[in-house]
Amino acid sequence: MRRLGGAARWWLDQSLRALDRDLRGRGASLTLQRGRATAIVPELAAECGAASVCWNRRYDQAGVAADAAVAEDLAARAIASESFPGTLLFEPGAVKTAAGLPFAVFTPFWRRARQLGEPRPPLRAPERIDGARAIPSETLGDWKLAPTAPDWAGGLRATWIPGEAGGRARAQAFLDTALAGYATLRDRPDRAGTSRLSAHLRFGEVSACQLWHAAHAARDARRDAQIAPGDVEKFLSELGWREFAYHLLHHHPDLATRNFQSRFDAFPWASDGPGLRAWQDGRTGYPIVDAGMRELWTTGWMHNRVRMIAASFLVKHLLLDWRLGESWFWDTLVDADPANNPAGWQWVAGSGADAAPYFRIFSPVLQGEKFDPAGAYVRRWVPELARLPAEFIHAPWRASDRALAAAGITLGDSYPRPIVDHQAARVRALASLASLKTGKA
Repeated sequence: MRRLGGAARWWLDQSLRALDRDLRGRGASLTLQRGRATAIVPELAAECGAASVCWNRRYDQAGVAADAAVAEDLAARAIASESFPGTLLFEPGAVKTAAGLPFAVFTPFWRRARQLGEPRPPLRAPERIDGARAIPSETLGDWKLAPTAPDWAGGLRATWIPGEAGGRARAQAFLDTALAGYATLRDRPDRAGTSRLSAHLRFGEVSACQLWHAAHAARDARRDAQIAPGDVEKFLSELGWREFAYHLLHHHPDLATRNFQSRFDAFPWASDGPGLRAWQDGRTGYPIVDAGMRELWTTGWMHNRVRMIAASFLVKHLLLDWRLGESWFWDTLVDADPANNPAGWQWVAGSGADAAPYFRIFSPVLQGEKFDPAGAYVRRWVPELARLPAEFIHAPWRASDRALAAAGITLGDSYPRPIVDHQAARVRALASLASLKTGKA
């Protein structure tokens, strides 16, 4: 089982505390015990006198194996068990090609999934839960999920409210304010145009089924508002991308470590420790990339469009292995997900299923100018550039000495020069791709 990264461990700590509060409000409490599930779950069930044990299915290889082993051990004790598809809209076995194979391209996958009908409606939470008699429990402090010294989670606490109540509030805010216009504004990091629900989804505080039906309900309730059918369909397709990633993981359990397309096994990745560190620190000299990496470090989250830009920069400008970036995101994202994180990185790298072609190389300057035209996003996260005119905010090296001085900027000192030239990096990346075709990697 893959160990959670630091930011996700912080979220889990807060989410479990919220869950315990919610359970206590309904007459139960949360029991925490560590060890192998095959040993602990049957013992707890027997101690509680449980007639059956239920859980939501997992789809990673280790999770599937553990679930099967727990069910077997429960059966040996004459305790029934049942698992449910609470994590996904559609089960991996349900979405197949005409030949009965899993899809490797999103569009036909999603078309087939939509033919399966509406996902099941969510159930209401019980008002009362008859808690079992007191069972010894560890404390969350025992688990040491949250940082102590140094406490680096201040930005996370200021940004997020983990837990089911926080997820419901976040979902309602999105439906009320950002679903309208979602199809056009979701790519703008300078606007509040995304749902920001990814971490709540990742930790099961809201479900994809809940969001599916809530989006339709919001549209139906506000027909006089600006929620267009395209807004709802685009949001549903984003849930579909999450679904697609989980289906990929189910069929390809080594998604985080192995190229989906084996031809990339011969790709001539570079070795650039200083470049990797500059990227991690948000000191590449490309403002849109640096803004994203600093947002990530501070809040544990990054806007999806900027994730693509930052990932493309690492893989194609610095020619660094996508697994280095995937590992960094795994440790720093509160929504670090075993399916979406590697699937997204492989998509950008060109090595994955339904991947963006490797020769699609984002220009950080053009991407910044298109999606953050006034530079508001950059000004927020790269404050040393805040006084620079919009025409130079995404390429400060193009500003005159007078403009730089007026903005209080000294390139190479207060803000770095680009660590790599875009055009030169593009030529090198395309040559590396060509080496795969010629076998000269």
